[in-house]
Amino acid sequence: MYRLNEEQTAVIEEVRRVADESIAPHAADVDAQGRFPREAVDALAQAGLLGLTIPVEYGGMGHGIRVACAALDEIAQRCASTAMIYLMHVCGCSCYVAHPQAVEDTLRQVARGAHLTTLAWSEKGSRSHFWAPVNQEAQNNGRIVLNAKKSWVTSAGEAEGYVVSTRTAGGEEPTDTTLYLLLKEDEGFTVSDRWNGLGMRGNASAPMTLEDCQIPSERALCEPSDGFRTMLEVVLPWFNLGNAAVSVGIAEAATSSTQSHLTSARLEHLDSRLCDLPTLRARLAKMRVETDRARAHLTSVIEAVENPDQNTVLLVLESKVAAAETAREVAEIGMQACGGAAFSRHLSMERNFRDVHAASVMAPTSDVLYDFIGKALCGMDLF
Repeated sequence: MYRLNEEQTAVIEEVRRVADESIAPHAADVDAQGRFPREAVDALAQAGLLGLTIPVEYGGMGHGIRVACAALDEIAQRCASTAMIYLMHVCGCSCYVAHPQAVEDTLRQVARGAHLTTLAWSEKGSRSHFWAPVNQEAQNNGRIVLNAKKSWVTSAGEAEGYVVSTRTAGGEEPTDTTLYLLLKEDEGFTVSDRWNGLGMRGNASAPMTLEDCQIPSERALCEPSDGFRTMLEVVLPWFNLGNAAVSVGIAEAATSSTQSHLTSARLEHLDSRLCDLPTLRARLAKMRVETDRARAHLTSVIEAVENPDQNTVLLVLESKVAAAETAREVAEIGMQACGGAAFSRHLSMERNFRDVHAASVMAPTSDVLYDFIGKALCGMDLF
């Protein structure tokens, strides 16, 4: 459905190989132990896939949002935690690419597979309103001083780079924000509270505390007070569409797991398979239809982003919530269709069921997106 050309197809075939060889075999253990999927991230790095969206002039592959979504779909089918880590990396890279003069060396490091990045936006004080940091930068002899309590940063302590948001010095509105690159070796920040969530248990999401953390002002990833626009116009399309691709990938995994179970499990006393029961076949069919519908919607939004018009913003807002809610329904049907085998964790279905719920509560949450969509339809300002 992604309608890839020959070059793009070859990239996704490589993603699929890496996913089968180095991601899928560790997914169950990553989930059970709640550990960072180091094997998966290292394999993506070695294959050059951390540089998927980095421009060719910096050593990257130079691909856009279409290929990134196809890649995220494939990765999420094997391990949703790895897919979320990769999504946040791609989003961080979008900030690098939008302001390359500040991070040329970093772009080359990403392309070489030596730099994993992520976003550090949400804060305890503003919760899911990721666009409105509570902290406000100070300036000290050409350096930026940050004091902030960031909540649930994916790859916290594991990533080499963090795109950090702050209210601009002197800014009065929540949207007077600037983005900076914080590096793992910078002093003044700590990571706490190991992630122990219901799903996506390997994404190393944790709070980060910045205390008198000083970084060079040259590491700004946007012009002063241009962070809000960068968040919405540069990053949000990658984040929402990428989230949708992850949800679709989980729905695909749930559908495949259900299909495999129904066609292999037997009712020995009746000499039949579970798929001989019409009600179970109907549930599987519903899962297939809804997964295909969600992927088709995603690809239509990709086309709108590549060829923007007056409906593009609305479709970008729709993409995450549409895929999240559909995938959650698909996983619920799969749990019912597979019965005790799913609830007893004999199948990957139970992991898919837990993982798929993350998208609905990840900012911007489904509730927030429905409100935004409603405001847009009523001609109201979103913020």
